[in-house]
Amino acid sequence: MDLLIPHPQGLTPKEAVAWQRQQAPWVETEDRLPALAELTRVAGVDVGFEDGGKTTRAAVAVLSFPDLQPVEQAVARLPTGFPYIPGLLSFREAPAVLTALNLLHTLPEVLLVDGQGRAHPRRFGLACHLGVVTGLPALGVGKTRLTGSHAEPGPNKGDWAPLRDMDETIGAVLRTRPGVAPLFISVGHRICLDTAIALTLACTRRYRLPETTRAAHKLASG
Repeated sequence: MDLLIPHPQGLTPKEAVAWQRQQAPWVETEDRLPALAELTRVAGVDVGFEDGGKTTRAAVAVLSFPDLQPVEQAVARLPTGFPYIPGLLSFREAPAVLTALNLLHTLPEVLLVDGQGRAHPRRFGLACHLGVVTGLPALGVGKTRLTGSHAEPGPNKGDWAPLRDMDETIGAVLRTRPGVAPLFISVGHRICLDTAIALTLACTRRYRLPETTRAAHKLASG
């Protein structure tokens, strides 16, 4: 897989913040992926850690769409090369994810990333980071809120409320199952928020998390 821009290495936290701010304007918030009726391969991305955090374990689980059956998977382990700093977790996780993507025989058409996209203080979470570097459409599927405020979405599957920061909508607080906590959906790259919501719902079956995320989490957690 050829990267659109080189992935930075050896940055200090201050330099990492500056790099995020430099790259954030390149995030595309319009669809540049097949229509949902034409999608065939979607992938979940998740990251875990081993050896007390010394080893990063990244997993990519590719599923067929819309039937969500396993197609291909890859797991990569790398020495963890960046400290744990909220807001900069993509520098800790992305190198192993990129290695895992390189192990796939065929790249997916879109990445559903366990984490944030534009719902990030600098509008550049892991989903944006991976999308801009690779050129792959990506969206963030966060289990918790990193930034912004919101009203409580309705109680039914598919109900959602805007996640806002000041006057900007940075994501959606989406109910994927009745009576369970919502997910935080945000644009990563080359996808609009409405499509990100629709794709998340299309990938969600019996559980709170989409099947893409569930499959990747099983691999990342061992």
